[in-house]
Amino acid sequence: MDLLPIGAPALPLDEAGKYVAGAYVVFLVLLLVYVAIMAAKLQRIERELRELATFAEARANAEEAAPQEEVSAP
Repeated sequence: MDLLPIGAPALPLDEAGKYVAGAYVVFLVLLLVYVAIMAAKLQRIERELRELATFAEARANAEEAAPQEEVSAP
């Protein structure tokens, strides 16, 4: 039951370097894609937050300009 040969590596070291470099390249590409997606989401959220702040400011200005009179019941 000799399942793991002790003396033989999985790949010769001269071939393994290409796979390690390829793995690093794939990892960096995935990392860049992730950062780009997060940056796009952040920009969208900031834009929506600015719009909401503008709406809230306009509503507050409108309420200050024309305060509603309270109607008392007879």
